[in-house]
Amino acid sequence: MRTSSVITLLWLLLMTLSAVALAAGERGSQPLQIKADDLVTDSAARTATFTGKVTARQGDITMYTDKMIITYSDKDKEVEKVEAFGNVRISQGNRLAQAGHAVYDSKAGKIVLDANPKMFQGENVVTGKVITYFVDDQRSVVTSGPNERVDVTIHPGSKGKNDGVPR
Repeated sequence: MRTSSVITLLWLLLMTLSAVALAAGERGSQPLQIKADDLVTDSAARTATFTGKVTARQGDITMYTDKMIITYSDKDKEVEKVEAFGNVRISQGNRLAQAGHAVYDSKAGKIVLDANPKMFQGENVVTGKVITYFVDDQRSVVTSGPNERVDVTIHPGSKGKNDGVPR
């Protein structure tokens, strides 16, 4: 690989990581650390793809997944989307979310989980077709699908915050 190509790929990766950090408000002032078995960057597609036991941590949020694709805009190199595939787990404080697929919208401060999503807070559990998890607002929105309903299990006296209901 030519030196200029390597420099361009590294610069795009640094811009991507910086944009993720800036988009997350207070969390954005903290370092973003991503660990994975492999990283492939593609300037033409404007992506950075992390695979193999991916762990992404910034501030109080940690995401674990099999594969993570960060897509950034062509114009300003800001992150457009972070998408996680396979065995997605997200932890923040006493909240834990899991799904087969997740999309993080850094500008809106939300993560949309699908493919059998579940959210836990303390001993309490909520499931549905899609869970939208607002990372800065201590809330979530759970929707059902055809022939499905939202399912919530609340344990009285649970040690979870906010009256025990996952948010």
